[in-house]
Amino acid sequence: TPVQNYQQRIRRMIANRSHKASSGELARECINGTRSGLDRLAEEFDETEFDKAVELLAEADNIYVVGVRRSFAVAHYLVYSLQHTNKRVHLVSGLGGGYREQMRSVRKGDLVVAISFSPYGKETQQCVRIAQHHKAHTLIVTDSQVAPLAKHASALLLVNEGSTFAFRSLSATLSLCQALFIAVAYRLELKVEEISEPGGPEDDEPDDDLD
Repeated sequence: TPVQNYQQRIRRMIANRSHKASSGELARECINGTRSGLDRLAEEFDETEFDKAVELLAEADNIYVVGVRRSFAVAHYLVYSLQHTNKRVHLVSGLGGGYREQMRSVRKGDLVVAISFSPYGKETQQCVRIAQHHKAHTLIVTDSQVAPLAKHASALLLVNEGSTFAFRSLSATLSLCQALFIAVAYRLELKVEEISEPGGPEDDEPDDDLD
């Protein structure tokens, strides 16, 4: 079970140390592990794929975001962020086991964002298959180019998290998703400004303040 798995990791950590670690020492090691993941993200950042991802998010009719287990927190954060734009965003939560039902309305012109890391969630893979069946675009956030989800992805963003005592961080993935939100929001605001520039549609409206 997940509980036993986590307990085993902690026990191995205790067995492999020559002394009893303080809470502060454990915290510093976790911070260093997180930092290594962020450093790797910066080194391996693929700007071309990132730009493609921003384009897909900005142009999608509807955005569906799915992530299970440890990836669910990231999916929820991305949905929360994108809801501060004018995009229609949906969290595929699978409440009651209804992944297929929540994906039923996906159509061509929509985008499905799937976040999954090894071992890859079967539910997320199912959602991606449904998206591709309906000819929707897919943005995949994962840890390997040969991951099951990566095949036929419209855009692929790779993240390899730092690990401490066999516990993987989520900081690099959250940082990448925050960057996605900021880039999309920036792009959408630029569109608004272009429409509002002289000669745009708004200039044709009469000014009520002028007599």
